[in-house]
Amino acid sequence: MAEIINLRRARKQKARAEADKAAEQNRISFGRTKAERSLTEAERDKAARHIDGHRLSRDDAPEKA
Repeated sequence: MAEIINLRRARKQKARAEADKAAEQNRISFGRTKAERSLTEAERDKAARHIDGHRLSRDDAPEKA
């Protein structure tokens, strides 16, 4: 004979399993340490300063108003 199961518990267990799976994906996608985030930000700032420092300025270019 088939085993009797509580449908409410089964639904909750399934929802927990799906939430755990989504949480694991988020940890992979967004789980970076503070040091990694600050390093990335510092590299991005350095690259922006480097590009701005090498930008050519044209004195004869008309100003946009």
